[in-house]
Amino acid sequence: MKTHARVVVIGGGVVGVGTLYHLAKKGWRDVVLCERSELTAGSTWHAAGLLPLFNMSYSVGQIHKYSVELYKTLEEETGQPVGFSVVGNLRLATNRDRMDEYRHYAGTARTIGIEVEFLTPGEIEDLVPFCNTEGLVGGILHPDDGYIQPADVTMAMAKGARDRGAEIYQHTPVTGITRKANGEWLVETAKGDITCEHVVSATGNYARETGRMVGLEIPSIPVQHQFIVTEAHPLLEQRKQDGLPEMPVLRESDASYYLREERQGLLLGIYERNAPACFVDGVPATFEKDLFPGDLDRLEPHIEAAIARVPIFGEAGVKEVINGPIAYTPDGSPLVGPAWGLKNFWINEGHSFGITAAGGAGWQLAEWIVEGQPTIDMLGVDPRRFGDYASKAYLKTKNEEAYANVFVIHFHDEERAAARPLKTAPCYDRMKALGAVFGQKFGWERPNWFAPQGVSREDHWSFRRSRYFEHVGNECRNVQENVGLLDMTAFSKFTVTGPGAEAYLDKLVANRIPKKIGRVNLCHALNANGGVSCEFTIMRDGPEAFYLVSAGAQERYDWDTLCKSAPDDGSVRLDRITTQVGVLVVAGPKSRELLSRVTDAELSSQAFPWLTGKSADVGLAPCRLVRVNFVGELGWEIHHPLEMQNHIFDALMAAGEGLDFKPFGIRAMDALRIEKSYRLVGTELSIEYAAFESGLQRFVHPNKGDFIGRDALVAWQQRGFANQFVTLEVDGITDADAIGNEPLFKDGEMVGRATAGGYGWRVGKSLALGFVRPELAEAGTELQIDVLGAMKVAKVIADSPYDPDNEKLRG
Repeated sequence: MKTHARVVVIGGGVVGVGTLYHLAKKGWRDVVLCERSELTAGSTWHAAGLLPLFNMSYSVGQIHKYSVELYKTLEEETGQPVGFSVVGNLRLATNRDRMDEYRHYAGTARTIGIEVEFLTPGEIEDLVPFCNTEGLVGGILHPDDGYIQPADVTMAMAKGARDRGAEIYQHTPVTGITRKANGEWLVETAKGDITCEHVVSATGNYARETGRMVGLEIPSIPVQHQFIVTEAHPLLEQRKQDGLPEMPVLRESDASYYLREERQGLLLGIYERNAPACFVDGVPATFEKDLFPGDLDRLEPHIEAAIARVPIFGEAGVKEVINGPIAYTPDGSPLVGPAWGLKNFWINEGHSFGITAAGGAGWQLAEWIVEGQPTIDMLGVDPRRFGDYASKAYLKTKNEEAYANVFVIHFHDEERAAARPLKTAPCYDRMKALGAVFGQKFGWERPNWFAPQGVSREDHWSFRRSRYFEHVGNECRNVQENVGLLDMTAFSKFTVTGPGAEAYLDKLVANRIPKKIGRVNLCHALNANGGVSCEFTIMRDGPEAFYLVSAGAQERYDWDTLCKSAPDDGSVRLDRITTQVGVLVVAGPKSRELLSRVTDAELSSQAFPWLTGKSADVGLAPCRLVRVNFVGELGWEIHHPLEMQNHIFDALMAAGEGLDFKPFGIRAMDALRIEKSYRLVGTELSIEYAAFESGLQRFVHPNKGDFIGRDALVAWQQRGFANQFVTLEVDGITDADAIGNEPLFKDGEMVGRATAGGYGWRVGKSLALGFVRPELAEAGTELQIDVLGAMKVAKVIADSPYDPDNEKLRG
């Protein structure tokens, strides 16, 4: 066994082996894998082997697509059979909302090159003659996916890795991981120690135990998953004898099961409610290649639904019941990327669809390790999307919920109820009393919209205009005409101080650092390739002091970026102060009058111009007033000691008498920001698009001096850009606006994608933001957009259709 290696991958399931394979494929031969038992011994060996391309996530969809394409080539490459049955994947729909989900997904799929076919009930019956189509409204078919033999595909990638020089050590449990003084890792095993540059944790059921070796609480706990395998059925045996193809993998999402053929019998897998999390306190030493006892009582309603839909399932005898652990995370997506707070420690865990994701996750993680960056936007699977709030009890509750919700309709505005409320601003109860209907972001409760008196607070999710649509519109209009209050306490907040603070920030971000005390600039940290990684609002507090604000969902990600980029010479101090500082936003033409009633600060544009901040008392509370907002109206952010929030809240509410001062929520904020063409990290701002493609010319200055990503961005610009950010006006909309991930077309050819959309209440138009080929980005260009399967005219318009000259903001 080697004593030194460039990378040690821990875990010999399909995910770990897929990572090793891709590292070797990138040319890194000095890589090894340590497996405590034998390859596939964890959850891989008992997996059902499904390869569903369906996923509403843009990033996960690309990962799944890559895996399916890779697996089709492995047998030819390695000579190792993988047992890939390309039978297709048929998803059934019994209602309009489900079909809307499929239509929206089909648009997302098209933007990443996945083929989806829509079928009528009659066509479904022709495809699967033993399927009862009563009650169906249609379905979709992925002709290119199916199922694979999990052990075989793992062994094929293992052979491919070994053929390229990688080594695999089975029966080699890792007993400890420590960081050496020179920054290398020491991986201790039962057979000796290995010194390495990088460590990858791909340990599945053991993720939390592996993480604790290096001080991490990895947010993954397995949940029990059951499937039933039947004896052979005469009809399926006859079809095989007749040379007929296998039926596609069938999923009745509204009954929460999947069904496929297995050796002329059937395999029924179920995602039932009340499936328990397992190994909450770690995997027992006695649990090896084992299973849990089957529990058919939990499955009974789903079995009945399957028999009603495919009656032959009820005619075959039960051969075996498989009940094994599969890894889960609170949102059901895997954890792929760098660990927070540790350099060169990588996570590839939490794979609930591990067979489908293993190839793609290994591909991107290898790119990240070898090249320094992934090639697709990985925010949706980045391990840093969760924070310290993800305790063991939280994970148990949320992971069980994620499992139960695998087949629910994944509305874009869905908010799940488990483990809430958890993190609340002091004004939570006051907002609730005003009718707030809350959502959650990074554990924080945030008002999404406000139900007027007499209106139900039950949230209504839809791919079309929801029942809250008009109420959000009223909130938008009130911000435009009067003054509104928004709770943004969930913002991430940091301070950067010390003699090296300015030079450090100047190297980190692409914009110029504010020179005057009290000045505010919007700044972006690019990745090494010139795409956008982070966005910060930076205010200068003093000669060596800066205050940074970023998106609430990005707290751990942005903090990790700041820490890993900081010099280690003591010249810079970083502090995370998110939970010490609250933020209330007042916005609208009457905001100056409102604030003048609670502060003696001079608020005129001459004394307090746009993009500046100053200290001032609000009521009795010392605050930081910052003249910025994300809605495009006159307004201020009030940053304040969190413990004084309710005093400030009450003072504002009292002062708002006669001003039509009302709260508004995140959904109104989003509608308002689209009218201003404001970009968001993860949608319009991404590592997949150059900063200039995202239209950030005002905020990116290659001539200011060196900064991360500058040279790569300039080289990208010289090669020519493939995309350009645009704002679109969508015609012919009646009840369904664009929401993001819709494909854009010109003369039948796909030329771009939308990243966001909605109705602009101030301009009275349905709008979308997105990216198109540069030659199509000129205002007036007519395109088409696919909104829930209907082609609508989308005309490119000038950015910021509301108040394009920012007269409201500057007023």
